[in-house]
Amino acid sequence: MIETEKGKDIKATEYIKARIAHLKYWRTIQPFFEKYDLLITPTVAVPPFEVGIYGPREIAGKKVTSLGWMPFSYPFNITGQPAASVPCGWTEDGLPVGLQIIGRRFDDTTVLRACAAFEHASPWADKIPPVV
Repeated sequence: MIETEKGKDIKATEYIKARIAHLKYWRTIQPFFEKYDLLITPTVAVPPFEVGIYGPREIAGKKVTSLGWMPFSYPFNITGQPAASVPCGWTEDGLPVGLQIIGRRFDDTTVLRACAAFEHASPWADKIPPVV
């Protein structure tokens, strides 16, 4: 099921509760970005997977939810912060491994500058991963 379809039957009261939880979450991470300009994390918890599947159902033998393979990215989608992923390495199969650069809310410019600086220090544009 597509994630957006899961919300079509949500009641207004459930939506308001979710928004309150969303704001509480934002308040827990906001102090970090008052002190630091950027947060650097892996993009996802697994190497690239087969085209056509939504995501792995297990990692290292443990079952995961649909968000379990992307624990580093969805929190910043929720808070509306600018984030970008740039290749920072390669698997043994030649597939890219992502580095996520997250910035303060509305500070897209700093995120893009950090991405450009990383790409300058570690160029990757000449590497073309195999597409199967």
